[in-house]
Amino acid sequence: MRAQRMQRTLLSLVLRLLLLCTVATGKCSGKYHELLLQLQRQADLMQDPSTLLDPYIRLQGLHSPVLQEHCRERPGDFPSEDALWRLSRQDFLQTLNTTLGLILRMLSALQQDLPEPTNAEMNVRGFGNNIHCMAQLLSGSSDPKAAEPTQPGPGPTPLPPTPPSSTFQRKLRNCGFLRGYHRFMRTAGQVLRGWGERQGRSRRHSPCRALKRGARRTRPFPEVRRLAPRGQPPR
Repeated sequence: MRAQRMQRTLLSLVLRLLLLCTVATGKCSGKYHELLLQLQRQADLMQDPSTLLDPYIRLQGLHSPVLQEHCRERPGDFPSEDALWRLSRQDFLQTLNTTLGLILRMLSALQQDLPEPTNAEMNVRGFGNNIHCMAQLLSGSSDPKAAEPTQPGPGPTPLPPTPPSSTFQRKLRNCGFLRGYHRFMRTAGQVLRGWGERQGRSRRHSPCRALKRGARRTRPFPEVRRLAPRGQPPR
């Protein structure tokens, strides 16, 4: 357990340094696979419950199994897994950008209830910058301003059907939101990994490669020499 925690801490520190460099320089990587790998690693970090949900449960005293049953993601807070898989790449990135705006506002409201909200916000902003870079890379924009980092879009404001009537209900509401946040980032990471897998399969099964393989495997038939009648030289 101690070794796993140390590895997780080191990974978190490395990714935070990468995010700081991205935000500070405002530059986008022009390499698709490098940018995609960074997005995948950021999503893996942000889906980890130990970064937000677990500290919140511990600080708010929501450990018991009974309370955990009420700490659930509310439908409508985040796009479903099926909805994310059906989106095109550009629409998927736009959905991520919009949802990150919602997450940033929620984290800002939870500053008093979390031990290190600034780290979480920095992760979200760095992820948003890389989403912007990927969107510009896919669109092939030549505008020099296209590489400038942007903040995540506003996104829909989460409005519960009825306002929480007590501090306890607000805690459960926030707990469910954080659980949904980690679930959403886990699904986002799976979709991003699917991008790399599909591109790898398309390269392996491209028509040009198939033609080349077929040309190598095909061998010309040996020439059939026709026998000449006796007394005549063979042709």
